[in-house]
Amino acid sequence: MDKCSDRGPEDASDTQDIAVTISIRLATTADASAISALIDASVRRLSEGYYSAEEIERALVRVFGVDSQLIADGTYYVAEENGEIVGCGGWGRRATLYGGDQAERNDAELDPATDAAKIRAFYVAPTHARRGIARQLLDVCESAARAHGFRRAELAATLPGVPLYSAMGYAGDEEVASDLGEGYELKCVRMEKVLV
Repeated sequence: MDKCSDRGPEDASDTQDIAVTISIRLATTADASAISALIDASVRRLSEGYYSAEEIERALVRVFGVDSQLIADGTYYVAEENGEIVGCGGWGRRATLYGGDQAERNDAELDPATDAAKIRAFYVAPTHARRGIARQLLDVCESAARAHGFRRAELAATLPGVPLYSAMGYAGDEEVASDLGEGYELKCVRMEKVLV
């Protein structure tokens, strides 16, 4: 969720098995505006019932957003259906746990032998939620992180993302929160999974 798993409100409880034919590719800087629009739509719609309207709007300013470092690192993917970006998500080999470009960053490189890869910035178009897109993106990210030598992955799941990550083998219940100003917070859950 971005400042939280950046899996911002990605694919809220992505548990149904509705097949969708999509293609997954690495994101490029040319995708940034489409990704930004997807994030806004995903967060506003899929976070309803989990966060207040004020928390959602503040999080879009302070937390959720495009992470250009993930794109530059070649660790961010988009899912397309008929040429339209309907999902996105990535993994990080840097210390930042979540958040877009506007969030606090720690770009220190991680050591795959001792550190966990960061699962980051997952969002799915509300029209494509619960169709397995986030699962497919997560599989791609975990495989890529594993190929880079990472044995563990961790994330900060937004509340709508917790059911998906739990179903995909992530565990944990440590609350992490982002300060949204004026007493508002975005609550997320830190979760981890062994990749080997």
